[in-house]
Amino acid sequence: MKLSDFDFDLPEGLIATRPAKPRSSARLLLAEGDAIADRTVADLPSILRPGDRLVINNTKVIPARLSGTRSRETADGAGVAKIEVTLIDPRPEGGWWALAKPLRRLKAGDVIRFGAGLSAAVERIEDGRVALALAAEGGDVDAALDAAGDMPLPPYIASLRAPDAQDRTDYQPVFARHSGAVAAPTASLHFDAELLAALAARGVETTEVTLHVGAGTFLPVKVEDVTTHRMHAEWGEVTEAAAAEIAATRAAGGRVIAVGTTALRLIESAARPSGSIAPWRGETDIFIYPGFDFRVADGLMTNFHLPKSTLLMLVSALMGADRIRAIYAHAVAERYRFFSYGDASLLMPGATAAPRG
Repeated sequence: MKLSDFDFDLPEGLIATRPAKPRSSARLLLAEGDAIADRTVADLPSILRPGDRLVINNTKVIPARLSGTRSRETADGAGVAKIEVTLIDPRPEGGWWALAKPLRRLKAGDVIRFGAGLSAAVERIEDGRVALALAAEGGDVDAALDAAGDMPLPPYIASLRAPDAQDRTDYQPVFARHSGAVAAPTASLHFDAELLAALAARGVETTEVTLHVGAGTFLPVKVEDVTTHRMHAEWGEVTEAAAAEIAATRAAGGRVIAVGTTALRLIESAARPSGSIAPWRGETDIFIYPGFDFRVADGLMTNFHLPKSTLLMLVSALMGADRIRAIYAHAVAERYRFFSYGDASLLMPGATAAPRG
């Protein structure tokens, strides 16, 4: 299975730099079985059935991009350097792993000072990453980080424009509650209070799980044989209540539909070989590519993904590689908007779909 098998031509003009307003007005490509229909996210209550269950990721994106100054006593007086920091992973022992530019200006023992009384001590540098211990005047690190940081827009948006105040709202799901992500579960960005209420009125139920999305979601695949790629581990949790809700839906004949690849990866990490789901907590590096045996998810709502990405491999596993090529060709031809702020797809393999994998 080659990396080139997951390539396609994407015109740059289809990369969305701002989301649709209101959120649920985004377009929705419905791929159900062998059929394709052009809908909107607001149509979800009429598309889904009473008794279906949406599994949503309630992680909350932190403002992980920081600009600061490192001061150091030097003989030549050149001890001040501007440093750009992006937090990428929480460390088990506390603090964060981060990327820093320029990295060569840092060494263990340095202190970087940001705004709002936030500072970071450099504990060590390893594999191009910096281990930081955050501190804040007054002791409230979360509040200082919220005041000093910018939202960590994906590289393909950040290369086109700088983050701004509007991203504080736009790049955060309305049901976000557990801080720890450095990238948004972007399918969740299409939901607003009105849509959630309409789904509930329809009898479509929701279950919350947590997967803290890491910066590894943007890392390119660098191997030609994709089966040898290693995924970046991310922390997640399926609570006992969430597992029970999903199991009850399956037992009643309802469909379990993951909202976003993060929710799907998490519930499949919690799946047992029998097809049941159990409470689960820990780090997952599950890699889903064609040939994967889906045990819990019946469908997936997701945005449109990068060529040659692990996420494109995931949707190819769900729908079949040939089917995904046709779906993406339709999306490009109909000028759907791609990536984090783009439009959505609802992928339902169905009885007539190509075999999974």
